[in-house]
Amino acid sequence: MPAGGTGPLRLVDRAVPEPGQGELLIRVLCCGVCRTDLHLTEGDLPPKRPDVTPGHEVVGEVVSAGPGAAGFGPGDRVGVAWLAGTDNSCRYCRRGNENLCPASTYTGWDIPGGYAEYLVAADAYVHRLPTGFTDEQLAPLLCAGIIGYRALLRAEVPPGGVLGIWGFGGSAHLTAQIAIAQGAAVHVFSRAPAARELALGLGAASAQDSFDPTPEPLDAAIIFAPVGDLVPAALRALDRGGILAVAGIYLSQIPPLDYAEDLFQEREVRSVTANTRGDAQEFLRLAQRLHPAVSVVPYAFDQADRALADLAADRFTGAAVLSY
Repeated sequence: MPAGGTGPLRLVDRAVPEPGQGELLIRVLCCGVCRTDLHLTEGDLPPKRPDVTPGHEVVGEVVSAGPGAAGFGPGDRVGVAWLAGTDNSCRYCRRGNENLCPASTYTGWDIPGGYAEYLVAADAYVHRLPTGFTDEQLAPLLCAGIIGYRALLRAEVPPGGVLGIWGFGGSAHLTAQIAIAQGAAVHVFSRAPAARELALGLGAASAQDSFDPTPEPLDAAIIFAPVGDLVPAALRALDRGGILAVAGIYLSQIPPLDYAEDLFQEREVRSVTANTRGDAQEFLRLAQRLHPAVSVVPYAFDQADRALADLAADRFTGAAVLSY
């Protein structure tokens, strides 16, 4: 896991970009700080382009629209998330799995992201936002919430089932609330006492240290912490037929698994890769209906390095958000 203390970001002046065909120029109001940003800036994930601006949980206001952009217009408040584009023609896109598109592009990795005053985004990949939230509360919904929701779908918690969650940060605290609202009992495993306290306050059935035994067998589990050592622990907590979803884009090395102890009785491990626009739309509709509590820690935009370092060191619970 990266130390997050190298201060990899540089503050630079760049010209305001121009929106092209089907694109929007968006003034950034705030941008969430995601663990993926940490992995990118600290080198766990290889850069797609040099000196790219990170950030993909963007709440902003449309300034202007390029030719062919018809979904939004100047003055609209919009959300820009991780998935920035796909080819819409490959076999994965055609069967509804655009998150697996080989030509997919990502905000803050392939194209400049939201740690900036302005960014350009494809109109077709920009999201309408639920009402009743502040800009700062909306930002974590745009990746932490969306990816957590896809992880919840991948985990296939049965009705009235028992879900275990490892790691309890920006994504997990939102996912837990959705699962609880859908009738699941949620047990949380985290090394951070403040995170365990937050989990209990949000309705978790229990909260314990990362490697403590589970109070009851789990029907499903999700790992949000980028720690491969947690995989055997989560698998052994699963009941027969249970599914473990690993939600991060990066995970440290997984130790050897014992087939009889970890996988037999039809236990499964599944990865979670990005999201589809359908996932995003479903989650944002759920957020509008359920209105989950969003735990936000504010930082000024020029404190982005500090926010990343604090994220790496678990110095806050919930989600960090940069704003002007």
